[in-house]
Amino acid sequence: MIKSQFKIGLLFMAISFLLCSFVTGCALNKDFDWHLRNITKPYRFDIVRWEFEAFGAEAGKIFSRKQRSSGDGVEEVTAYFANIARIKKLEAEITAVEAGNRQGDLSTLEDELNGLYQQNAEMVDTVEMLLETQIRDVLSQEGIFNPLDKYVRVGIGFPPVNFELGRPPHLLVISPRDRIESMREVPLLPEMSTGDMESIEADVDSLGVSSLVVALGGMATYPSYVTDKASLRFTLDTATEEWLHQYLAFKPLGFRYVLDLTGIRRDYEIVTMNETLAGMVSKEIGEIVYEKYYAPKETGDIAPEAAESGFDLNQEMREIRRVVDSYLARGEIEQAEEFMEQKRLYLVENGYHIRKLNQAYFAFHGAYADKPTSISPIGIELKQLRSRSDSLKDFLETVAAMTSRQELAESLR
Repeated sequence: MIKSQFKIGLLFMAISFLLCSFVTGCALNKDFDWHLRNITKPYRFDIVRWEFEAFGAEAGKIFSRKQRSSGDGVEEVTAYFANIARIKKLEAEITAVEAGNRQGDLSTLEDELNGLYQQNAEMVDTVEMLLETQIRDVLSQEGIFNPLDKYVRVGIGFPPVNFELGRPPHLLVISPRDRIESMREVPLLPEMSTGDMESIEADVDSLGVSSLVVALGGMATYPSYVTDKASLRFTLDTATEEWLHQYLAFKPLGFRYVLDLTGIRRDYEIVTMNETLAGMVSKEIGEIVYEKYYAPKETGDIAPEAAESGFDLNQEMREIRRVVDSYLARGEIEQAEEFMEQKRLYLVENGYHIRKLNQAYFAFHGAYADKPTSISPIGIELKQLRSRSDSLKDFLETVAAMTSRQELAESLR
């Protein structure tokens, strides 16, 4: 079992390397890409190098791990994520003390913070292994086992659920100014200051486009890369979503998505379908895992009840997106950008601190059609199709077999 998992992981890593080669080898506009490479060169994240290092480390873990059932170690997982919640609070307190905004013993706070970091470093391998097992078991329970099961019976889940908790890279998202659409995405280093981000964005914007550097919660490398700064529920959803991107790469929809990523065949609607499908399915799987193992015990995810302010962020974001699209459709680019900045300041006044609101922001977040930053009807259509599907697997397989938005619309008729 362990040996087979290692071989399949090696095969999938090779596929990942091929995809990386395609991404770096395709240039739709050589002059633009030459300038872009020069701007981002000092900050670029080397995916291939990370794959070699991470996969080597994962291979060692596979052979050294003791077999445990999906129910073992639940207390250790809850302790790990309780530590993360406490770490966030301590980091905020330390920042406030250093800025002189509150009183506190900086040395005591830092000692506690370092102790929690050490505890989590000792637990992380066990936490990764247990969550991988739980996600895999629920996927199997739902019949989501192998994207090639119609053709090849490999006997184990494929690709094996495998992720690493850490700090994922940032992503530079580039959109044209005259429409909202992702035209380039460049992975950047995990460690970047706000000044670094704004400097890159200013240089890229000077090329006549709209850009934004965003922090990623996860990345579908192999093993997947998932942030170690988030809650348990977010981690479950994100680890499952990144696995689904790997799974879908072997399906018609996912293959079309790969063609878009590599620049061979751009199709923003396919991107939206793929991202939204993976997000919807991962939330269902994540909820099942959470309810089965952690809901009665885990408390670190429970947020205090939000105060009733009367401000509806979802409605506000949809309206902003609708107005921006109207401006751009009329060719009023400067007016659209001025409107977005005014609305960004308004959101900040209402407690939502968005660093930059532009075409690239909506191109990145709007790829998820079930989010308020998207006005695409694809989200509604996928929700309708899910409600008509007999099972989660039927829904996933139906959409995964599609190669165009037209097929989705026709399936609802």
